[in-house]
Amino acid sequence: MVPLDVFQVIADPSRRQMLYLLSKDRLSINSLAENFDMSRPAVSKHVKILYNAGFIYIEEKGRQRYCTLKPDGFKQLQEWMAYFNGFWAEKLDKLEVLLRQKQ
Repeated sequence: MVPLDVFQVIADPSRRQMLYLLSKDRLSINSLAENFDMSRPAVSKHVKILYNAGFIYIEEKGRQRYCTLKPDGFKQLQEWMAYFNGFWAEKLDKLEVLLRQKQ
């Protein structure tokens, strides 16, 4: 299986909303589906994408499947953001030095 691009995964607003909801509590797929105006199979497809990308863990309890966020799934996003946070901090520090020199 080809690894999923995390930015394509989170590009979908429904998947971002699912991640937001799961940040508050573990939810069954049925409970997740109640928050969206889409079919249960469509919600399941989004859940599968989040699972395959490593953003969530799915636990089966009886007939229910519960989704929980996986911190490791966000690692690639965090690394990407950290790079650009450092990039901009460095640029702003250089700008501050330049502005002080001009005073």
